[in-house]
Parts: sequence; C-alpha cells; structure tokens
Amino acid sequence: MSAFAGKRVFISGGAGVIGRELVSLLHQQGARIWVGDLEPRPESFPAAVAYRRGDLNHITAKELQAFAPEIYFHLAASFERSVETPAFWDEGHHNNIALSHHLIDCMREVEGLERVVFASSYLVYDSGLYTRDVPGAEPVCLCEDDPIRPRNLCGSAKHHHELELAFLEEDPSTAFRSVSARIYRSYGLGSRDVISRWVRSALEGEAIDVFREEGCFDYVFARDVAKGLIELAVSDARGVVNLATGSPRTVADVVAILERYFPELVARRVDSDIAYEAAAADTSRLRAQTGFVPGTTLETGIGEIIAYEKAQRKTRRANAHGPAGCARDVMITSVSRKVPLVECAKRALAKFDPGARIHGADSNAEALGRHFVDTFWVSPPFEQAGVSSLIDHCHRNGIGYVIPTRDGELAWFASARDELAAAGIEVMVSSADCVGRCLDKLEFARHLERSGLPAIPTAERIEDLADSTTWVVKDRFGSGSRGVHCDIPTLRTDDLAVELDTPIFQPFVRGCEYSVDLYRDRSGQVHGTVCRTRDTVVAGESQVTTVVDAPSLAKICEEVAHCVDLFGHGTLQAIETPDGRVRMVECNARFGGASTLSEHAGLESFYWFLLEASGRGLERAPFRPRRDALRLVRHAADRFVSSSGLAAR
Repeated sequence: MSAFAGKRVFISGGAGVIGRELVSLLHQQGARIWVGDLEPRPESFPAAVAYRRGDLNHITAKELQAFAPEIYFHLAASFERSVETPAFWDEGHHNNIALSHHLIDCMREVEGLERVVFASSYLVYDSGLYTRDVPGAEPVCLCEDDPIRPRNLCGSAKHHHELELAFLEEDPSTAFRSVSARIYRSYGLGSRDVISRWVRSALEGEAIDVFREEGCFDYVFARDVAKGLIELAVSDARGVVNLATGSPRTVADVVAILERYFPELVARRVDSDIAYEAAAADTSRLRAQTGFVPGTTLETGIGEIIAYEKAQRKTRRANAHGPAGCARDVMITSVSRKVPLVECAKRALAKFDPGARIHGADSNAEALGRHFVDTFWVSPPFEQAGVSSLIDHCHRNGIGYVIPTRDGELAWFASARDELAAAGIEVMVSSADCVGRCLDKLEFARHLERSGLPAIPTAERIEDLADSTTWVVKDRFGSGSRGVHCDIPTLRTDDLAVELDTPIFQPFVRGCEYSVDLYRDRSGQVHGTVCRTRDTVVAGESQVTTVVDAPSLAKICEEVAHCVDLFGHGTLQAIETPDGRVRMVECNARFGGASTLSEHAGLESFYWFLLEASGRGLERAPFRPRRDALRLVRHAADRFVSSSGLAAR
C-alpha cells in the first residue's frame, strides 16, 4: 500500500507545471488532496481533488485546521523568466516572502501536521561559483554545503524560507519536520520555460533566438521533480537537498534535439552580455536519503513536450472554429508604428498565457508594427467589412481577444462589442455611450459640467464663453493633436475655425499638463491609477513624461472615469493651474502613446483585461505601484533581423 493512501495533503501552487504532475502522482497513490492557487482549477484535476482559488496570503489557520493536512507541499511562488524587472519588486515580496511566512505560520497551528516539503531553488547558491564571462568552462558540481549568495530576489526569498523552516525545526514545540528541495532548471508540459517556448515556436514554423549556447544547465523534468518531492516527503531527510539529475547539458544540446524533430528550424544565434552558466547538482545527498535520482533524459523530456504541445495546438485550432471555443490569441488592431504598445501586450500575454500569440492588423501592408507581432493581417476597414468578417478571421486564427488602438475605430468596436462577445471574442473597449462622450469633446465637457466635475468651458461659438485673453480652437471630433490650435488671440480664431469641419472653442488655460492612466474594471472599480507630467509634447503626444505622486489629481480622474462609465484602460489629460485648480482636457478611452510608462510603473492594463475577459477576477493581480521616480523618454530605435526572420513574415 502507498505511504500516501488516505493521507491528507495540502499543496500550495498546485496548478503550476510541477504541481500538476504532483497532484496526478499523489492522486494515483490514494492521497486526499487540497490545492490552493491563484490560477483557475486545471481541467486535468480529478473531481476528488479539492481546490481553493485565490490569494493564499488570505487563507486562515482555521481553514487549514478544518482540512487538517498531514503533509504540506509548498510550491507557490512568483518568478520571472530571465531578468527580474522593477515591477517584480512588490510582486516577489507578496507572493514569495510574505506568502511563505504566512502559510507556515498558519501551519504551525495545524495539529497532526507531520511533514513540510518546500520547493526551493539552486538560485540560493553563490552565482560566482558557476557563472563565467567566457564560454567553455567545465560545469561546477554544487553541493548543499557550498557558499550561499542568492542570485536574485527569487533566490533570496527561497533562502529566506529555508532559514524560517530551520528556525522552526529548532523550536521544541514544532511537531512537524521539514525538508527544502533545491530544484535546478526545471522544464515540463505546458510550462513557461525556454524549452516549451521554443517548441511552440518551432510548431508554428517560427525562428528561435538562442543566447549563450555554450551555457550548461542541470535540466530536470517536472514529473521527476514531483517524484523527488514525494520521495523526500516519505524520507527522513531534513534541511536542504539538491533535486536534479546531476548530468548537465548545454543549450546547444537542446537546440540540436529540437533540430532533429524540426529539420527546418531556424535557430538565430544572438549576441548577449549575460554570463555563461555552467552548473550541475551534486545528488549524493538525494541518493543517500531517498535512493532516487531523476532519470528522464533531455531527449525524452523534449519528446514529451513536443507531443503535448502538438495535442494542445490541435485542440486550440479545433476550438477556435467554434463561436464559444477556447481561442487564446490576442489581436492588436491599427498596429501602425505602435511598437511599444505591442511590447506591453507581449509582456501581458506571456504572463497570462505563454503559449498564445500576438496578431497585428492594419490596413497598411507596410505598417512598421508588422515586424514586431507573431502574425500580421492586412485588414480591410472594419466598418466596411462588417462584424461577420472579423468574427470569421478570429475563429480561423484562434483569436479570442481584440485590443483596438485607434480613436477612429473605437466607436465601431463599441457598437460591435456584444456581438463579438457572443462569438467568443472579447474586446478591450468601453460602451458605445462612453466612447461617444470621449470622442465628442464638446459633449465630454458638457457631461462633466452637468456632473459637477472641473471641465474647461467649451462652446461651438466663442461668443457663448466668458472673455479670455487667448483661446484654444480645435475640432469637436478631432483625434490627438490634429486640428488643435493653442494660445490663439481672438482676432485669429475665425481664420483657424474655417479650416476645421466642426470647430469648438475653449479659453486657453495655463498650467502644468498631466496625463493620467487608469484601469476601471468590469465591476466599475478603478483598479489602478498612475499620474505623469507631460514634460515634452510633440504632435500631441508626450515624448518625455515623468511619473508623479498626485493623489488629488488621481481622485478627480477616477471620478471622471466613473462619470463617463469607462471600461478598461483610459488616458485622461488635465491641467493644473498655478492656483492648484484642476481642469480636465479630455479622456481617451484607450491605451495612450506614452501609457507604456504607466505599465512600467505597475499599471498592468492589458494583463488585467485578459484576466477579466477570461472570467477571472483581479484579486490575483492587485495594483502594486512602483515607489521610485520614473521617466519615459520616447525615441526611435533600430531593430536588426535576419533575412530568414523577414521571410517568415
């Protein structure tokens, strides 16, 4: 009989790539399993597995006592694929350090808890031991007693919890015993790791970018990790234990294996300034304590991943043809030159669904953005082609989410939003009423005035406004800076007005210009707000913009978002006069040109939209603003691609 038969097991982070393997193995052994995770319940989980979705920082000791786990596997953690970005500062602390401490603090109150198994990482070791500036170094075999100097925030959090567990082990009142498994370079089915990403690219006929192919890693298959964790759970092992194969392989080995499966694969060798890694695990302690060492070879593991991704791809394509299918990809319309916006959307999609793709659409076949998306569609004007044409394209290409980016198309998408949703296509756009209010600058000002909010007085005739020294003359329905004339003396207003289709007038207001980016969710709550000064403006867009702390301004803009009934991302413009009064200029019901700065400051609008559009709540993704000062300087940049990369387009 299995040692887990009838055992009550709690797994944090059980919906991840290792967790899914662990749940499957424990279920086969007859364990009674309760999983907690931020992600939706995996479809592969047996009905007998209990599931708690949500932030485990809010789970209580009473909840855990009610389940009374005898064994606790702690897998839950946040990490980034390569370099940790500034946005990871708060997320890493919340989901790693704070979560680990909270869970073990709750577990201390659970009677009958026998064993704690923590998924730690080899990132706790001093990276100076196994990284080099030159290629070709022999792999360094790291043992558990080697010097510790965590490589990044994730490694630091892992080491911190190792110390917490060691501290509790010394407390005579602690009834359970713990072991920390230092896991090496894990890869597996449906993962975000580079091997799975390369397989997905290869299946799509796309080139892959290879960095530092001489780098050497101890790759360990996720199912083997799960097996190792189970073996450690039933062993007498205490403290820390390496969990890996002990047989390192190079990045070049991974590429060579992929090329056997995909003879046409284009592997682009890309220069990089990252260090060369050459690390392996000393598995002596693992072998001595459990008699187990992972046995899945890189060749076998990659073969399984290819079979898995082929099946997933087939399912996605089959589902994509149905109106209520499981289309995963994202389409950005009017992609034009909006490369920074595309990169923001890519980051959001990588976090939301690493296997999905970004599609670009534009009526201009030579749109610059086509070189920065996964696939490109020379789209007809949507209002001429009709909703059915767009639905057909999305179903044929597995597109489930659409992000419009041009003022001129917002009204059409707003009117088609419900019909597209019924076809399984979610659009990041506000209601038709909201879009109409925001596009019509006269109606926007009047709507705010009726609601008691500080708009700039606006009229179709200058005679209807109080006298002003100078004026703003602009088109009532103009987009961006088109047709906007500022600081105009009264004598020139008529001459400029005749150049516009529907001219309106405003008194010119002097003061500090601001843009305010915010996200208003489906429940009508503003999920996050970032204020920034418009330091240098060219053609109506901020070329230099700086994040500032302006709570009063943020509050007014949030009231405006409620007033116009905005959904999703909005970019509002305001002026603060020298006497401290705020006057609203306009509201763009879309992601603005310099909104990328707000994304960098923690306003993850595209990610939040994808979560809500897929039926998930935002409790897993709270707004965590950056606390340091940030400035964006927009500039042109060159991108170099190989001819094979161009041909793939």
